[in-house]
Amino acid sequence: MYKPRMIQNPPNLRPDLANAKIRDDRRTGQPTIGMVSLGCPKALVDSERILTRLRAEGYGISPNYTGADAVIVNTCGFLDSAKAESLEAIGEALAENGRVIVTGCLGADPEYITGVHPRVLAVTGPHQYEQVLDAVHTAVPPNPDPFIDLLPASGVKLTPRHYSYLKISEGCNHKCKFCIIPDMRGRLQSRPAHAVMREAEKLVENGVRELLVISQDTSAYGVDIKYAEDRGHRAHITDLARDLGSLGAWVRLHYVYPYPHVRDLIPLMADGLILPYLDIPFQHAHPDTLKRMARPAAAAKTLDEIAAWRDACPDITLRSTFIVGYPGETEEEFQTLLDWLDEAQLDRVGCFQYENVDGARSNDLPDHVPDEVKQDRWDRFMAKAQAISEAKLAAKVGRAMDVIVDEIDDDGATCRTKSDAPEIDGNLFIDEGFENLSVGDIVTVKVDEAGEYDLWGVIADKI
Repeated sequence: MYKPRMIQNPPNLRPDLANAKIRDDRRTGQPTIGMVSLGCPKALVDSERILTRLRAEGYGISPNYTGADAVIVNTCGFLDSAKAESLEAIGEALAENGRVIVTGCLGADPEYITGVHPRVLAVTGPHQYEQVLDAVHTAVPPNPDPFIDLLPASGVKLTPRHYSYLKISEGCNHKCKFCIIPDMRGRLQSRPAHAVMREAEKLVENGVRELLVISQDTSAYGVDIKYAEDRGHRAHITDLARDLGSLGAWVRLHYVYPYPHVRDLIPLMADGLILPYLDIPFQHAHPDTLKRMARPAAAAKTLDEIAAWRDACPDITLRSTFIVGYPGETEEEFQTLLDWLDEAQLDRVGCFQYENVDGARSNDLPDHVPDEVKQDRWDRFMAKAQAISEAKLAAKVGRAMDVIVDEIDDDGATCRTKSDAPEIDGNLFIDEGFENLSVGDIVTVKVDEAGEYDLWGVIADKI
């Protein structure tokens, strides 16, 4: 299927390119749907839900264009480059199949899509599952056979079987000037805690060993429903993390804003209930830049908070993303960011060069930074981040740590430590004695070599 050309959509988060294999076991006469899913893990969860419903209604899932009666393209619309990729994916689906239904973030502006691709069958917005199903029913009427069309209890998963994304809320209440997510996905809508737990329990029962908790703002979970308690579960991130930790799987938290109550999660990490890992979008460090972004401008307090987290849980891994070249960013402001990174010593770092996004308020800010300056700052930022990563990984040589096995081939096993999320962080590679391992195994490894972003090790014990 469609081959991505942009870094916004890692290949293994793409169902059409993923490690997970979509079973091609269709019965004769069974209506069949293909799926291309672009964008972030939250969109991947949406794709899985759509496919699970279609499977329950008797549809087959095609792993390629030619075997599908129609193709759903789940789009991304966060950055202009992602919009361009989405339009290209729609165009290729039309060329290869001809019958295309569009959904996802870019679908919030149907005219934008139909103006380029007027032949699409239907356009729906993000998390409009019923409208997607209605469009599929119209294009490819269902033909269920209740004696044959059996759906696994865990539903259709597009990630490898041993880990799964768990979406706990939709939307966001923040008004960051560079972001249009609230316009596309609305304000915060938290799922009831008992519903999240029911989904998590089913996933673990069906072999999932790692749950990756995602949302637009994980720290704010439950605010909109006043932390409602129902059926023994309270909709607050600390309570939910504790409940998820009781299931026996690794639990990894993503997109955690550094609110004061985040410190209540750290003891759960120190006690081993959830992974000692926080993914926090700091975005910048200079107070003036943060104010222009309409984000909290308290970088100094954040450093104090980071020190407190590390004091309570020395093994904690901190990941973050940053934007360089934001409108009005001066060399002094950028140097403040570099100095802050030196002091913060974050373990995992991603960085984006600012780009205008249609509909974002930041487009109208004065003093946009030239592209060559953005590139220079990105290069300098990533060089510093790489040096920090290399030093931190070198310090792990000789240590024993648990890893989860993601892939195995003739050359060895590709694994992740508790410090590494799928696709966005590093790996630990085992190139000897891996023959008896299976994907999803959790084993203890002694680290014997380190690189800039990855580790190598030997098996010490199998759990």
